[in-house]
Amino acid sequence: MRVIVYGMGYVGLSLACLLAQKNEVCAVDIIEEKVEQINKRSILFADSEIERFLSTKTLQLKATLDASKEIELADYIIIATPTDYDDDTHFFNTSTVESVLDTIKQSGTSGTIVIKSTVPVGYTDQLSRRHPNLDIVFSPEFLREGNALYDNIYPSRIIVGVPRNRDDLETKARCFANLLAEGALADNPQETRLVSDLTQQIIGASEAEAVKLFSNTYLALRVAFFNELDTFSELRELNTAEIIKGIGMDPRIGDFYNNPSFGYGGYCLPKDSQQLLANYSDIPQNIIEAVVVANNTRKDFIANQILSRRPKSVGVYRLIMKSDSDNFRQSSVMGVMARLYEQGITCLVYEPLLDPTHEYEFETVSDINEFKNGCDLIICNRWSDELSEVTDKVYTRDLWNTN
Repeated sequence: MRVIVYGMGYVGLSLACLLAQKNEVCAVDIIEEKVEQINKRSILFADSEIERFLSTKTLQLKATLDASKEIELADYIIIATPTDYDDDTHFFNTSTVESVLDTIKQSGTSGTIVIKSTVPVGYTDQLSRRHPNLDIVFSPEFLREGNALYDNIYPSRIIVGVPRNRDDLETKARCFANLLAEGALADNPQETRLVSDLTQQIIGASEAEAVKLFSNTYLALRVAFFNELDTFSELRELNTAEIIKGIGMDPRIGDFYNNPSFGYGGYCLPKDSQQLLANYSDIPQNIIEAVVVANNTRKDFIANQILSRRPKSVGVYRLIMKSDSDNFRQSSVMGVMARLYEQGITCLVYEPLLDPTHEYEFETVSDINEFKNGCDLIICNRWSDELSEVTDKVYTRDLWNTN
């Protein structure tokens, strides 16, 4: 098969690597440096499995800034471009998807278009009606930053959605699902479950879009729930860990995804929960809005707890949203920092991933010892043994040093 993948973020590149084991893959991005790095078999972000694939695997993979010549012969064209949430319109900004579609439409291709970008519920059906001559399906991704390719190799489920009144696309949708499963099996020849047991769903496109948004909003709800439990425990001087362990012994709840934090963050949970809330604009609801509001309430609470300690200088240990990440987008600690600044508190930030030549709105320090000595209170969303010498200075809600 010939496959083109537009967008070389962690979603697009992980798919490109997975599929390039058995297919000819052309990876496309608008950033020249990304394209050059991929062709040199390296990447600009953290993902150990992608690094392993690029350095050790024989992949039929090339990267380019312009795939207009390749589109005509492509069997599948995957769109994995960014769709950030727009606070003004209260919907995802799908302009990058539309731009790629315009390019595809001009090519006259007969290839099947697979949207991997996260979009509002009903979006793929709309596109299908607007572009009746294009074969468009939607396939949600369920990947973690830093573990994107790993999650493609060991997928929890593979779902492909077909637009309404396009039942003729079901065979092509199933073929794409099989391509993903074959890519996973190629790296795990003993994992026969990926063929025999893995759940593959071919469903409606709008239903597939809803699976993505409801999945991430449920995860956000779970984070918010245990954070509010922790808020209650901290104010009542109770042992949060003992309570959570007791709750987790119920097999219906489980002992996972329950570590308190400063709030949920990152690229997916905030925007997906907000988008789902926007889709509920004319539908009765209480829980979805509460999930979004709860995250702001949690960051307010954390900031107030810090202020109650009357610190003279606050150190912020790492801006990343979770351990083993290199992403600051929508990180909860930055939300806490913003609240501290509103109260006149300045912060000293230790973040090794910051560009030392760049000027930031906050003070930074690159030496960990200088950082530890320069603050009377240190806040960290996730604990690190680097802070073990100054435990008495540290404020964190991390109970088990996990993501």
